[in-house]
Amino acid sequence: MKELTERQKQVLSFIADYIKEHSYPPAIREIAAHYSISVKGAHDHITALRKKGYLKHTEKRPRTMGLTHTKPETNTDMVEIPLLGSVAAGIPILAEENFDGNILLHRSMIKKNKKYFALKVKGDSMSGAGILEGDIAIIEKQNTVRDGDIAVAVIDEAAALKRFYKESNRIKLQSENPSYPPIYSSEVKILGKLSSIIRTY
Repeated sequence: MKELTERQKQVLSFIADYIKEHSYPPAIREIAAHYSISVKGAHDHITALRKKGYLKHTEKRPRTMGLTHTKPETNTDMVEIPLLGSVAAGIPILAEENFDGNILLHRSMIKKNKKYFALKVKGDSMSGAGILEGDIAIIEKQNTVRDGDIAVAVIDEAAALKRFYKESNRIKLQSENPSYPPIYSSEVKILGKLSSIIRTY
């Protein structure tokens, strides 16, 4: 069988899980809604999965697609990490925990018994630390960090990726770009610490 793209693997896994739970496959509109894509986009994924031999050709009626495999083959050395929207490396922006699929990381990149999530970086305020617009930040979930750590911090319902410093009666969130002044607040919630950065050239 032909190799699947990451999105095709996700769609096939969603269909397999849906069939397992409901005993019938999802409608194309449900696939589109799940991934926040157009119906045509979902239909294109279904067509590709059929051409690659992962879905059976069935009658042109709703909920009649069938699986030839329950799920795409997985590499046990790889771990799925949820991509949950964007984080600002500039002016803080609302961090919508919008599940935007999974990304695959090799097990060597993460610690055992730790939880992780990924966010897409927007802005250039952390460019001095080598973090650029469009990078994927891999975040280790934790609610405390040490001085100097790069953390995802929530201030007034907006999330930002900054260096964390604890002062006597407030928190300082420091950029790595002189164009951006520090952010000070006494009400800061830490979501996690930067573990690594993934960049596509």
